[in-house]
Amino acid sequence: MAPIQHAPTAPLRQRARKPTEDELRMVPWLPLVTQADRARVVASLDVVDALPGDFVCKIGRTANYWFGVLDGLLKMSNDNSQGLSITFTGVPPGAWFGEGTLLKREVYRYNIEPLRRSVVSGLPLDEFEWLLERSIPFNRYVMNLLNERLGQFIAAREIDRMNDPDTRVARSLAALFHPVLYPGVGDLLRITQQELGYLVGLSRQRVNEALRTLQQREVIRIEYGGVRVLDLARLRTYRRA
Repeated sequence: MAPIQHAPTAPLRQRARKPTEDELRMVPWLPLVTQADRARVVASLDVVDALPGDFVCKIGRTANYWFGVLDGLLKMSNDNSQGLSITFTGVPPGAWFGEGTLLKREVYRYNIEPLRRSVVSGLPLDEFEWLLERSIPFNRYVMNLLNERLGQFIAAREIDRMNDPDTRVARSLAALFHPVLYPGVGDLLRITQQELGYLVGLSRQRVNEALRTLQQREVIRIEYGGVRVLDLARLRTYRRA
């Protein structure tokens, strides 16, 4: 078994590099901007390989970048007054996040950390605001994100109150297959049962049991290294009979 990779001592900013052409093709909003704007934006984009132990966003830090996940899996969490970590959601490929904090010019109220080696891109705040002022299609994209994210967090509150583990796993999985917020996922989510357990707040064994129940009901299919959704509508509304 390969050893678990942990974050190097150098901060993320010092490890940043420019994106490759393949990585640029993973940025869902880039085709919306004009060629002239694209040249400026691409020149300002940074990419970093983030490892467990890194903080892409950290509570109390000033927001300076709009972030996107090109590969891997992150988690959004908070710390309560007892020092316990509360996981809000997973952040899979295709996700761009943090626009609300940037628009309000606030510090982060949550942590974003990799669950495994992940490739994360960042657009500086000045360029984000410049693009908002200049591009109507980009404005609409960001507005749509904010609207969909509001619905996602309302659903997350409902999931937190569910006592049935099978239903919690189903609804949490459905949230990670959101085609607007996470267009890079498609039909197959690369996730381990341990990672899903971290996001849902259940043991790996209980997650395994729930996934097998969902597979028996032909809602998902468990594949090597991930989960394939077969019926997203049923997954979103799943309740154990």
